[in-house]
Amino acid sequence: MPGSFPPCVAFTRLWLTLLVVIPVNGQHGEFLLLLWEFLIRDSGEYWCQADSLLPSMHVNLVFLKASLVLQAPPAVFEGDSVVLRCHTEESVKPETLTFYKNGLPLPHQSSELHITRANLKDNGQYECTKKNWFRTLTYSNKVRIQVQELFPRPVMMARPSQPIDGSPVTLACQTQLAAQRSNAQLQFCFFRNLQALGSGCSKSSEFHVSAIWAEESKWYQCKAERMNSQVGKGSRAFTVPVQGALADFQTHIVPASKVVFEGQLLLLNCSVKGVPGPLKFSWYKRDMLNKETKIPKSSEAEFKISEVNSSDAGEYFCEVNNSRRSFVSRAVPITIKVPVSQPVLTLSAGKTQALEGEWMTLHCQSQRGSPCILYEFYYENVSLGNSSILSGGGASFNFSMSTERSGNYSCTADNGLGAQRSEALWISVFAPPDTAKNRRSVPVVAGITVGLLIMAVGVFLFYCWFSRKAGGKPASDDSRSPSDSESQEPTYYNIPAYIELQPVYSNVDPKEDVIYTEVRRTQRRQKHAVQESESPRSRNQTAEKK
Repeated sequence: MPGSFPPCVAFTRLWLTLLVVIPVNGQHGEFLLLLWEFLIRDSGEYWCQADSLLPSMHVNLVFLKASLVLQAPPAVFEGDSVVLRCHTEESVKPETLTFYKNGLPLPHQSSELHITRANLKDNGQYECTKKNWFRTLTYSNKVRIQVQELFPRPVMMARPSQPIDGSPVTLACQTQLAAQRSNAQLQFCFFRNLQALGSGCSKSSEFHVSAIWAEESKWYQCKAERMNSQVGKGSRAFTVPVQGALADFQTHIVPASKVVFEGQLLLLNCSVKGVPGPLKFSWYKRDMLNKETKIPKSSEAEFKISEVNSSDAGEYFCEVNNSRRSFVSRAVPITIKVPVSQPVLTLSAGKTQALEGEWMTLHCQSQRGSPCILYEFYYENVSLGNSSILSGGGASFNFSMSTERSGNYSCTADNGLGAQRSEALWISVFAPPDTAKNRRSVPVVAGITVGLLIMAVGVFLFYCWFSRKAGGKPASDDSRSPSDSESQEPTYYNIPAYIELQPVYSNVDPKEDVIYTEVRRTQRRQKHAVQESESPRSRNQTAEKK
């Protein structure tokens, strides 16, 4: 139901102004004011209505024929300047008029009572009196003043209601003027932790914060006040729930395989979501020793190396900063593939001539090339062996030299990007002089030894044959005969039945041409004592000597 104003009192006629407030296009805070004025003479309740809109508040008008009338405005709002007029038909002296509030006289003697910036303490029932010559009082009608709220206490709100750390936010101070005072001007002030924001109060009911941070989201308040008056109301303290930013990084790489060949283009692009701007980008590189270095002149989201080289290998990551927070992306490993350079084959001794049996060390090394590098050694294009190296330094191969290994030596290096062969290196191998002379004399000595051995065997066989042919009785040896005092019998010894020769052959070194021969002689003897009976002649000779 539409509201109504207290009755308005007049004497005979009154110009009545009716106000209709129509919102424009449904927009908050924008209204269209329609005014009607007409002259009325009859008491009653008046209001107006436009089309299908709600009717205005009702106004009660009372026309009196009394000699003393207290006139008051139909509605009083906070901050209004109110004039109560004690009106008489005839002219009277001001000192004869007295105003009363709630039955108590006011220290004021005038036909008008002024209330500046009305507030709730001004509420009450008012009347006035007139004193005549006979000191009798004439009382006016009673008027109740009820100061109405110009606007309710504002409410603080934030859009969005849960902003992300570092993102912009709009603070709104919401309130609504009374329809009868919609033309009043309000101004708004915003505070954070009791500190004023911006340059002060303004007519806008919104305040834009370019970036709100978690450590600043404690207490926000706003205040709405009527301009040129002391009517002002503040909102309750409001906390903005700021959410922590979650950076969602995307790093785009060209080439996508993250493996770049030396001399190619490397392109890195960093994009991030969930972090409010404005953003500043920086690029960093982390080397094999885990040392991080900021790349100069890399303040954009895109980072480019036109021609990469081996020193560009490492891990790359971007950092974004929004003046208060820094966010770092995950590191992206970039591998630079460098083909091997032509290897260089060197000798540890520094000479290309060696003696037979001497140990030689071949060293093969490429000055450039990505690991892992496979080194292989060759003698006259025949592989001698290989070695895989993860880091620099090259590979070595050790072997013993022989005269058969004189010739060209080379090596290759390969890391999967194309093998490279070193230049050939000629190595000459010589035998020591003493060794050569000894090798030439060995066949002669062996031949003489074999010849002598054959002659000895022949002589021995002839001797055995001759001994057997003679009956096996060699001539007696007088020097070995017994003494005269003892009878001695001749003793016969058999010639050895055979002599066994056992040649033994052995090589000291199977690889050498020298043959060593050992000849052993084994003689077996059989001793037989043959005793024969004495002959008569022997006995006679013995007897004669006696």
